[in-house]
Amino acid sequence: MRSEINLAGIFPPISTPFADKGEIAFDHLRANISRWNEWPLDGYVVGGSNGEFVSQSFEERVAVVKAVREEMTPTHLLIAGAGKHSTQETMELTRAMTAVGADAVLIVTPSYYKSKMDLRALRSHYHTVAEASSVPVLLYNVPANTGVDIPAGTILELAQHPNIAGIKDSSGDMAKMEAVVNAAPKGFQVLAGSGSFFLPALTLGAVGLIAALVNIAAEDLARIHRLFRDDQIVDARNLQQKLIETNSAVTSRFGVAGIKAALDLKGFYGGPVRSPLQPLLAEEREELRSILVRAGLLSVND
Repeated sequence: MRSEINLAGIFPPISTPFADKGEIAFDHLRANISRWNEWPLDGYVVGGSNGEFVSQSFEERVAVVKAVREEMTPTHLLIAGAGKHSTQETMELTRAMTAVGADAVLIVTPSYYKSKMDLRALRSHYHTVAEASSVPVLLYNVPANTGVDIPAGTILELAQHPNIAGIKDSSGDMAKMEAVVNAAPKGFQVLAGSGSFFLPALTLGAVGLIAALVNIAAEDLARIHRLFRDDQIVDARNLQQKLIETNSAVTSRFGVAGIKAALDLKGFYGGPVRSPLQPLLAEEREELRSILVRAGLLSVND
């Protein structure tokens, strides 16, 4: 029987706040979550790319999930990024995160041996993790970071497993997304992985969004979702277009340092990135401020 979980809605892949010496700032994490709890969110993704999971230890990754579970409201979903290069470690991390409250796990493609990540390897990896997991598993396709782009046929093959509930697809390949939505088994859910193509993804049958932009623009993105459901497509398109520049700024242009700087500007705690990532330069921070003002996400006086 297929795992039942409702992934419809918008989910921020939250940043992990660090203090000046690099340790996780759990007080700021809890304060951020407390404020986000008042926003129109459907849950949280902890330990995604924007959470700098690759720069954290096993123990840190679990501790962040635990802290978020303790601070979030019970009506929200908690999706935990549990991917590792090793299948065994992915299973261990999945179990540990589930034990501290994860409702589902998001498993990024293993990528170190990327040329060997064919259907056989990915099927073995994901099936083994899904069999061992007591919570639903979501595929995470982010080729810009991993160099591994899961083909539509492989996604559809993996979607047959009853405990693989959906996919966050950040590739931006709309033709592939449409093919997956049209052919996947009932109950398999597709989420857009970037705010830049949220509305197009919805029109193809995606159910929601996991994207950096949600961290700072949840109200606008939730409104796009509502407008789409109400068949107010022109208004939804206008709002989508207004957010394109900001989405680019906090993803491909400025990256994780950009979303953290944007959080600081919005009154959250973004704080420093972990090395080897570098903070924004002063002029980049001012450009980001101007972009947020143009999008209506920041007042000129902020």
